[in-house]
Amino acid sequence: MREKRIGIRELKSTLSKCIREVKAGRILVVTEHGTAVVRMIPEAASISKRLEALRQAGNVAWSGRRLRRIKPVARVRGKRTVADLVTENRE
Repeated sequence: MREKRIGIRELKSTLSKCIREVKAGRILVVTEHGTAVVRMIPEAASISKRLEALRQAGNVAWSGRRLRRIKPVARVRGKRTVADLVTENRE
């Protein structure tokens, strides 16, 4: 997909045109003082199309294979839940 960089001021003045471009498949990178702050990508119907758009934009690196399950890093002992422990630590 093609990527276009656009400043916030220009985006505000040409929002309708920019939305049409995104709907047509273009990725817009919105910048503030030259620094990218937002990436607008077209809404895709399937998750595979969304992942492919993110991969092409350079936001994810994935081989396409299924991820294997991993064991939990920690377990809670007793009747308390993880939420109880987090709440206790915040107080």
